[in-house]
Order: sequence, then structure tokens, then C-alpha cells
Amino acid sequence: MKKTKNNKKIIASIDLTKVYEPIEAIKLLKDNSYVKFEETLEVAINLGIDSNKTEQNIRGVLNLPKGSGKNTRVAVVAKGDNATEAKEAGADIVGETDLIEKISANKIDFDILISTPEMMPTIGKVAKILGPRGLMPNPKLGTVTKDLKTAVQNAKSGQIHYKNDKGGIIHAGIGKLNFSEQDLIENLKAFYSSISKNKPDSVKGSFVKKVTIASTMGIGLQINSTSLR
Repeated sequence: MKKTKNNKKIIASIDLTKVYEPIEAIKLLKDNSYVKFEETLEVAINLGIDSNKTEQNIRGVLNLPKGSGKNTRVAVVAKGDNATEAKEAGADIVGETDLIEKISANKIDFDILISTPEMMPTIGKVAKILGPRGLMPNPKLGTVTKDLKTAVQNAKSGQIHYKNDKGGIIHAGIGKLNFSEQDLIENLKAFYSSISKNKPDSVKGSFVKKVTIASTMGIGLQINSTSLR
């Protein structure tokens, strides 16, 4: 985070060595927001995993109980009646080979890609483009499915996908800072619970090492993770 004049003033007024209660930290971020756009409440959870071990990597999907506040653009690869179902469910982009060709040309203007099982061999042709961006459809995440109506509606209503980075940290936006404090707490607890339930059997000792929250342009505040259980 770049230290602007506003951030320097905030840093000077806040104890960065303190571990805050979640509600207290959220109030501080709200009170010290100085930008004109609606910031996102971002969470970083440091895990006690070895990201070099495939079985310890964490990946999941969560329907935030209070939504994300984000206008998520959903693309669907399907044909025939499935394509019609996706359009009626509210998908922003629906296509077959035409959509694959756009992806191949790096013309990606969506946040989530959903596919029917029958179209996955076609999508495999652009896996090297989608994979690094975290956009490759995955049955474990509900993005390879025959139930396109449910998948699209979930994606549009506040569903988030998460996975740890090489440092063993999971980052996610869990709502807008203008949400009520209680709504943000509810989303935060749901996110924490979802990750906790995904603890690999091979991880010994403490699974969650640290939880930090921040607004888009704000500073990071460590919070008491036991209050999220």
C-alpha cells in the first residue's frame, strides 16, 4: 500500500501493534475512509500450510450471506437449451466456439466462467489462458455443472471463489465498506468458517496464523480470529 498523506495521518492515529476485535477494526476502517468511491472490505488469512505440497493448498467457494456488493460479470459456455437457460438466469455472456475464440485472443471481460460438462473439452483449448487468471471452470467449485440456473444465480448474488497464494495466504473481498457493521461481521464469520472447514488432514498445529482486514485504500488491521468462531 502506498503511503499517501491521508494514510500517514491514519497510521499516526491508530495502534498498528494491537490485535483488534473484528467490530472495532471495521468501525476504525469506516471512520477513516477518505476516498469518494465505495471501498471493499478485504480480508487476508495467513495459514499454517506448505503451499509446495499440493494436498495442503486451499481452494473453495462461498455464497456470502449478505452478498459481495460487487457487480459480477458471468460468462457461460453452453449451447442449445443450456445456453437459453443461462441467458434467462442472467448470465452476461453466453457462447460456444465464439466465446472460446475471444478468450483465445485474450478478450476476457468477465469475472467468472461457467460451463456445462459437455463443453469442457472445448474449454481445454484455452486452459493455459484461464488457469493463471483463476477462471478455469471446476466441478468442485460448482462452475462445471448441468444446473446453469443455480450456478449463474449464485455467481450473481455474491458468491466468491478463493485460494491460497504461494505464501499460504488467502485474500478475498467480502463486501463493501458501506455495508452495515453487522452485515460485514456476518460475511467475515462465514468466510472464516468456510476456510476453517477446509483444513487439510496433513496440516499439524495451528491452521490459521493471522487474520487481517483492510479497506481498498486503507491500512491493514490484525483482528482476533477467535471472535470469528
